Amino acid sequence: MTIPAPHIAAAAEIEVRNPYSGALVGQVAETPEREIRAAVLRARRAAAAFRSSMPYERRALLDRLADLVSRDRESLAATICAEMGKTITEARNEARRAVNTLRLSGEAVSFLDGEVLNCAVIEGGANRQAVITYVPTGTVAAITPFNYPLNLLCHKLGPAIAAGNAVVVKPSPKAPLVAGQLVRLAEEAGFPRDLVQVVHGGAAAATALAQSPIDLLSFTGGPVAGLSLKRASGLVRCLMELGGNDPLFVLPDADLEAAAATAVGHRYEIAGQSCAAVKKLYVHEAVRAEFTGLLLDKVARHRFGDPAAAETQMGPVIDAAAAAEIMLRLEEAQALGARLLAGGTREGNLIAPTVIDDVPLDARLIGEETFGPVLAIRPFRDLDAAMEEINATEFGLQAGIFSNDHAAIRALSRGLQVGGIMVNEGPDFRAEHVPFGGIKSSGLGREGVRIALREMSETRVVID
Repeated sequence: MTIPAPHIAAAAEIEVRNPYSGALVGQVAETPEREIRAAVLRARRAAAAFRSSMPYERRALLDRLADLVSRDRESLAATICAEMGKTITEARNEARRAVNTLRLSGEAVSFLDGEVLNCAVIEGGANRQAVITYVPTGTVAAITPFNYPLNLLCHKLGPAIAAGNAVVVKPSPKAPLVAGQLVRLAEEAGFPRDLVQVVHGGAAAATALAQSPIDLLSFTGGPVAGLSLKRASGLVRCLMELGGNDPLFVLPDADLEAAAATAVGHRYEIAGQSCAAVKKLYVHEAVRAEFTGLLLDKVARHRFGDPAAAETQMGPVIDAAAAAEIMLRLEEAQALGARLLAGGTREGNLIAPTVIDDVPLDARLIGEETFGPVLAIRPFRDLDAAMEEINATEFGLQAGIFSNDHAAIRALSRGLQVGGIMVNEGPDFRAEHVPFGGIKSSGLGREGVRIALREMSETRVVID
């Protein structure tokens, strides 16, 4: 009797479509859960060997990878543009920043130093010294979002490698292609076998990775998914960037031209799909009319459309579900009394740059993080009351202030419950080596190359 061979289901294919045109950009095979665990076990073996590598060797690997990313930056930018709808100009800028992130990660190995503490600092203390050093954590699971599919991966991979760890990457299924390109470049750069691997899938794959024998989970995404993964990972250390509902304050003495340009540039970059983008404009009543006029003039001239065209300044949102949610929130806000001043129209996944005024606090458009090209204006007179509104929300990522009034800047910088405050700049400003992250539902721990290197290391104490 012939026994039929067991049926082995083919891996599901994840289709990646251009958010602007709908054209098929590529496909990746969804990684079965058993293969995710197998990848982690391979990474653990690679990490065990790599932990004894010298800092200069790690730096050399990251420098070679940075060279290759620089070499292939046009190809990488084209992939980013096609798979997630970022304009080609924005995609090229992301590739440039990724090179910087990798180089800074290599340089950061110089700062992974320790210290020596004398135990006999009090009477009766032991005549011993404590030598404090930092050692590799082991295997890092890096789960990345669609909005910065290359540079945010480098912000996880770079410090992890610099600290002596292995990395298993799970990119967003909405923009997974450039992550595969980066992993292939790591192989070309001479990274040890299995030190950097990529797996694919959605929420189930993320959970499977979090439940695998990893040593650290680095996640960028929403707070609901973040909490679910934190629970799934158990006692594993978690670094999480979970979004924000970020304000920009425009005070009476502000450079209104610069403030308006920054609001437009920061909010409409990647169609408003950035965690630290200007989500709400707190404009003082004394300059409200003048500022709004400047803002609307700039919005009217902001070019949106095909992200592959060099002249386009803003492309589409990631998919139809995201576009529909934005439009629903705009309708709800207007029903509650908000006034639409510009935009508010949709064609496919392309939403016109939008400005809406007098948005009430109970509107989801301003009460929750809205990932879309909408500037929501909230006029104010009392700075303390405006701060209380911000502090009462669940998020606390970053904030921007346009003013040269030292007392007001001091009050905001001390009073706002956020992770970062940008003076005469928008909340979306970030430098690759500077700590970045928030409090409350905005996350746990910090990114930024130098501090992430410590976050991805274990503290070791030797006393003799």
